[in-house]
Amino acid sequence: MLEMDIHTFIIFILLGVVQTTIATPPVYSIALEESLRTELFTSYTAQQRPDKKVRVGIRFHLLTVNDLNIKDQTLSLSGYLTIDWWDSRLQWSNTSSTSQDYTSINFLFATEEHVWRPAIIIENGVDGISVISDTSVPMRIAHDGRVIWNPAGVYKVNCESDTKYYPMDTQGCYLKVSAWAYTQAEIELYFKVEPVDTSFYAENGEWDLLSAESFKAEAQTRDGDSFSSVFFLIRLQRRLLFHVVNTLFPVALMAILIAFVFKLPVDSGEKIGFSLTVLLSYAVYLTLISDNIPSTSNTVCYLSLYLAFILLLATIAVILTTFVINLHMRTDDERMSNSLKKFTSNYLIKFACWKNKCCHRKNTVHHERSDLQIYNIKGTHLSENNNSHYNETKHKEGSIDLTWKELSEIMDKVFYNIYMILIAISTFVLFVVIIFGYNNPDTS
Repeated sequence: MLEMDIHTFIIFILLGVVQTTIATPPVYSIALEESLRTELFTSYTAQQRPDKKVRVGIRFHLLTVNDLNIKDQTLSLSGYLTIDWWDSRLQWSNTSSTSQDYTSINFLFATEEHVWRPAIIIENGVDGISVISDTSVPMRIAHDGRVIWNPAGVYKVNCESDTKYYPMDTQGCYLKVSAWAYTQAEIELYFKVEPVDTSFYAENGEWDLLSAESFKAEAQTRDGDSFSSVFFLIRLQRRLLFHVVNTLFPVALMAILIAFVFKLPVDSGEKIGFSLTVLLSYAVYLTLISDNIPSTSNTVCYLSLYLAFILLLATIAVILTTFVINLHMRTDDERMSNSLKKFTSNYLIKFACWKNKCCHRKNTVHHERSDLQIYNIKGTHLSENNNSHYNETKHKEGSIDLTWKELSEIMDKVFYNIYMILIAISTFVLFVVIIFGYNNPDTS
C-alpha cells in the first residue's frame, strides 16, 4: 500500500511539471488579432508581389443572365470571381515574434489597400476596360498565407451573334479574363476545381442556360510581352413560346393569305386592295425583324430569307392580280388567238382543275384504257373510223371556245395552285431548318 502511494505521488508531480512546461494557447481576443496584424503588416509592402511568379486561381460564379442583345452583340452577366493566391509574408508561422501564440486565430480580413492583389481585367468588356477593383470587398487571409478575394459585379461583354436560326437560335458568348501589367512570367492564371459555378443561378425569362464552360487560352502577346488569359464560355438558347406565337405563326398565316388573293372574285373590286395590304404587312414584319438582327454579313438569317422570298411573291401577286383583272375586263370584240385557246385547254385547264376538267380527263383516260383492254382480250382492233373519230374529238377538245372572263378565272386558279405549292414548300423548309438548328445547338 505504501509503494502504491509513492507511485501515485510521483505521477501527480510529473503531471504538474508537464502542465507548467506546456503553456495553453491564449483565447481569441481583439487585442491578440491586433498584435498579429501589427507583426504581419509592419514591414509589409502592398506594391511588392509575393514571389517571382505567382499562380493565381480563378473561378467564376454565374448568378444570372441580365440581357443578351443580339442587335448590339452584347451580353450582360451578374456574378462574381473567386481569386486566390499564396502570400508567404502573411503566414502565421513566419511571424517574427515568439512570445505570442496565434493558433486560435484562423483568418484575418483586409482590403486591397493593404494587401497585394493581382491586376486582372475583363478583356472583352464593352463599357470599358479597367482593372477589377473593389475596396469594399474584404480579402480573407488564412493562417498558411492563402488570400481569397471575391469581387462581384455586372459584366457587359462583347458577344458575336449567330442569327442563322433566329428566332430559334443558340448563342455562345465568352468572358475573357486576363492578367494586366504583370506578364506571364510574373503571374499565371489557372482554373480552380469546378471553374464555373452555377449553384445560385437565377433563370432568365428569354434565354435558357445550356452550359457554362471554361478553357485556358494561349498567352496573349501585347507589345512583345505575353500575358496569361482564361476564357469562360456561356451558351444560351432562346425560349420558344413568345417568338412562335408572335413571329413564326403570324408570318406563316400571312404567307397563306397571299395565295387567297386569287380566290377573291374580280367583281368584288377588292383584289388589288387585298394584295397590297398583304404586301405591306410583310414589309412591316421584315422591318421589325431586321431591327432585332445585327447589321452584319457574317451570317444570314433564314427567317429574313424566307420573308424576302414571300415579299417577292406578294409583289408578283400584285402584278398577276392586275393581269387577271385586265383579262376579266376585256370584251368579246377582242379575238382570242387559237394558240392561246389550245394552250389553255391542253395545260392550264388541267392544272387549274377548272370545272372539274382534270377529273373528267382522268376518267376519260381510264375508260379508254379499259376499252382497249376489252378489245385486246376479244382479239379485235380499233378501226380507222374509230381512230378518226377519236382524233376529231381530241381536235375539238383542243379548240374549245373560251371567253376572256373564263380565261381570267382559269388563270386565278392556276396562280392559286402555284402560290400554294411555293408557300407550302418554302414554309416547310424554313421550319425544318430552324427546328434542326434548335435541336442541334452544336451546329449553330
